[in-house]
Amino acid sequence: MINKSPTFCDEERAQACTELACTPGGAALPVWRASVRMALVSAASVVAAGLIATGMVGCADMSGIAPQASLRDAASLGLGTMVAQAQPQTTVATEWWRDFGDETLNTLVARSLEASPNLKLAQARLARAQAVTEVANAAMLPQVNGQLDLTRQRYTANGAVPPPLAGSIRDSGTAQLAASWELDFFGKNRAALDAALGSANAAEADAQAARVLLASQVARSYFQLVRLNEQSAVARRTLAQREQTLQLVTDRVNAGLDTRLELRQSEGGLPEARLQLEVIQEQMALTRNALNALTGQSNTASALIPSAQSAIKNVVLAAVIPADLLGRRADIAAARWRVEASSSDVANAKTQFYPNINLVAFAGFSSIGLGNLLNSGSQQWGVGPAIRLPIFEAGRLRASLRGKTADLDAAVESYNAAVVDAVRDVADQVASSQAISRQQAEQHAAQDAAESAYDIAVQRYKAGLGNYLNVLTAETSVLAQRRLGVDLAGRALDTQVALIRALGGGYASKSVPAAQENSKIIAVSARP
Repeated sequence: MINKSPTFCDEERAQACTELACTPGGAALPVWRASVRMALVSAASVVAAGLIATGMVGCADMSGIAPQASLRDAASLGLGTMVAQAQPQTTVATEWWRDFGDETLNTLVARSLEASPNLKLAQARLARAQAVTEVANAAMLPQVNGQLDLTRQRYTANGAVPPPLAGSIRDSGTAQLAASWELDFFGKNRAALDAALGSANAAEADAQAARVLLASQVARSYFQLVRLNEQSAVARRTLAQREQTLQLVTDRVNAGLDTRLELRQSEGGLPEARLQLEVIQEQMALTRNALNALTGQSNTASALIPSAQSAIKNVVLAAVIPADLLGRRADIAAARWRVEASSSDVANAKTQFYPNINLVAFAGFSSIGLGNLLNSGSQQWGVGPAIRLPIFEAGRLRASLRGKTADLDAAVESYNAAVVDAVRDVADQVASSQAISRQQAEQHAAQDAAESAYDIAVQRYKAGLGNYLNVLTAETSVLAQRRLGVDLAGRALDTQVALIRALGGGYASKSVPAAQENSKIIAVSARP
């Protein structure tokens, strides 16, 4: 009989001493030394895998796939950057509506920002984008999972299961921890995280854009209500004036100084004045409904008494609007962040051509028979690298890269369109503001002349020196100028709000996208 030395591997000790646990000469190593050697071999395997994967980078075929769009700058737009550095800077406060000095407006905006469903929807989208960012960040860290499986099973008697398990019913169990860590050699997870961060920043800018838009809509609707209230006052004044004129004409007819023609002409002015008043009341009701919808409450504007137009302050802008205010627009910031996110998506799509290298490990217990589950002999563990390399995928990766590249082109062109639209928006509001100022100066002069002509016509009619047609003509001119004056004052307030919104509405980003200098694209004069 052969003497079995306890220091050599043989068939009877094959389960306790594997090839990895033996020296090249056959000497068995202690278990802890075998474990150390296994760990060293695994580490060496990971390093080798990294070197092999690095060598495979050159095999990735991404030729012919590249973005076509480019970000617009000042030169491509045909606009100059701001050069008047000595001019005072125009800034828009976060709560810019308070600059109008109207507490009713302040209350309406505060209610809308608190209860608007549209704003809450934008905030929900932001929360979802932030959650996606957390998921992407988790992929960069090691993952550990626990497993507990308890099974009662009958083993087949006619298969590959040997006796005594064959045909028996046994309990089996597994309790172990498994860990994995993807070694991000090629930046796939980093690119995915950057894309998620870009989308989250875009969602944050969208939420701020919704806030600015909501506040501006409330302000414009409120100023519309103020304008209609002033028009209603003009209409009531017109009605009272025509009632007085009718009484005058009636007295003159009774005295034989006028005919029934003048009386019928005077009587026809009353229904017309009442009709105008009813039209204005309808518009006021619709505007109140719009304010109720904007504030998310059905009774907010129902009993609202708007302030007088003259009591609302005008917001005066500096002589020169600095170009960098366009960079503070939330919609432009959101578009720029989407470009960043799309760029990261393209980078992520490129990394799909390269190998995935994971370090995996597990440790726990597994046994047939639950009574043996926690015995030392039921221990099991393993550690090693896992490599996945795409070899033939029928063009799927190239198609995905082309799609992501097209998305990047779309994001760039969306940003360019937002910039162009922002330039037009600001230029339009500035042009309207300048034109309204000139129109108001001319309208004031025209109204003064019309009021004077009307007073003269009435005095001549009372003295019997003129006919009633002269009075009607003068009155028509006066009413038209009064309405025009109210409309111009309302347009001035509306344009101020629109310009504030066009300049960002007080948006201030906590983080600025790259190439923010592209936002410095226009300088316009706020006053003639």
